[in-house]
Amino acid sequence: MPSYAVPALDKGLDILELLADRNDGLSQAQIAAETGRSVGEIFRVLQTLERRGYLVRDPASGLYTVSLMIFELAHRHPPLRGLVQAALGPMRRLSTASGQTCNLSVLDARRVLVIAQVESPGPFGFQVRVGAEFPVESTTTGAVLLAWAGADLQRAYLEDLAAREPAVADRFAAEVASVAAAGYARESGRRLVGIVDIVFPITGTEGFPAAALTVPCAATTDPVVDLDAIVELARDTADEISGMLRPLR
Repeated sequence: MPSYAVPALDKGLDILELLADRNDGLSQAQIAAETGRSVGEIFRVLQTLERRGYLVRDPASGLYTVSLMIFELAHRHPPLRGLVQAALGPMRRLSTASGQTCNLSVLDARRVLVIAQVESPGPFGFQVRVGAEFPVESTTTGAVLLAWAGADLQRAYLEDLAAREPAVADRFAAEVASVAAAGYARESGRRLVGIVDIVFPITGTEGFPAAALTVPCAATTDPVVDLDAIVELARDTADEISGMLRPLR
């Protein structure tokens, strides 16, 4: 099949992919330099993306950042919308019973994407922004997602990681195997000292992205956090969500 290039579309996608990986904004000149194009080539593309709501331009600095438009579009997709709708009720009950924040994530290409969160009802709780993305190998949630993502996807991801970072791939492959054997993950201080991540897979999700329920427990002494009890609450909640998804296959 012949390949038909659409230059303007290529420019727009290059810009979105570039800015999606940046926490800070970029100027028009910086975007041009990073994408290997001239300012004149990208000027109208930037204007169109801003007008359509995909980019936001700070009026003071002139820096462009990605809006939440793409995230909102993803949530209109029926499988993802159905997953969130099924999960929110059980997640609210889990948060109330545990006194902790909990979140729901999916595997999105090479990233862990947080798609829903229920905040802690108490004075303490670790929150992750809905829409936040993390490299799969950098989180406990990523290990659980990959462990239940299917053999083909798991192999492809680990092979790609090995080509880029062999030592990291070896460690992560061992972690994925350990998580799969245990049926869940419980790890302290992976990304932040004082936080224990308890993560269970959401199973029975054919037609849905691979998903995981995470409870990032903030350790406090008043009251003392009972991690074993939270593990059981999270297990029951993941089972409940999984059971709600199976009839939707």
